[in-house]
Amino acid sequence: MKVIQFAYNEKPEDVRVGYIIEDTIIDVNKADTSLSTSLLQILKDGDFDKVKKITPLSHLPTVPRSEVTLKAPITGQDKVLCIDMNYLDHYTEQKIEPPEVPIAFAKFTSCIIGPEDVVRLKTNVTTKVDWEVELCLVIGKTAQDVRAEDAYKYVLGFTVAQDITARDWQKKLNGGQFLLGKAMDTFCPIGPCITTIDEIGDPENLEIFCSVNGILKQKSNTKQLVHKIPALIERLSSVITLLPGDIILTGTPGGLGMYRNPPEYLRPGDVIRSEIEKIGVLTTRVQEF
Repeated sequence: MKVIQFAYNEKPEDVRVGYIIEDTIIDVNKADTSLSTSLLQILKDGDFDKVKKITPLSHLPTVPRSEVTLKAPITGQDKVLCIDMNYLDHYTEQKIEPPEVPIAFAKFTSCIIGPEDVVRLKTNVTTKVDWEVELCLVIGKTAQDVRAEDAYKYVLGFTVAQDITARDWQKKLNGGQFLLGKAMDTFCPIGPCITTIDEIGDPENLEIFCSVNGILKQKSNTKQLVHKIPALIERLSSVITLLPGDIILTGTPGGLGMYRNPPEYLRPGDVIRSEIEKIGVLTTRVQEF
């Protein structure tokens, strides 16, 4: 199931929950009016099993993709956690050794935008903004002190994310501390959907790509992950209680702008195309703020 949040074009503020099959939207809220119109609240209510029972039968309300606007597939969560430098090819391009333990940092939930929103660049504040395509997992139920072998029981599914990063703020302008370089407004596009874990297959064997203005920048596979997803959940849940709707960005492959010769950075007018096998394509436009 490819779960989405969306709004009808004529009611852009009325966000609803659905899922998508090719170019057709199934309106979950019309099919079962007892369900919340927020995916986060559905998870908190323990009602996602009701969503799974809404199968694409002919009597269900369907909507053409052209009649809706896709929103971020989940919003309002407690935490946005990220893993730094977690792909083997990323270390290869820097000619350094991977760390023994995963390095975690956070963004604000206010950074999250959806598939049809724009990254807003303050070019008077930062001039070195980079792309980072990432596989992003979504926590489905409360997870505390989870063992690695049980980790996937707590995962709702996966989406595509961009860990947009202002390198000048990440590296120098905030004393080497990541937060302000990572958490500027709109710096966490996610979408277009959440592919549920039962349909994703092996999340550690998915092709992953990023292009900017049609030019391929990143190409890898999630089998390159240094610290695997179950280990990440075990480590994080040992110190932080993961709540329904929390997301974890699992790291980015090689091919970043800062390591190119000469370095390349995003500019207003750019279009970022992020794609992960079995999930879909997240297209993000960049505008001056």
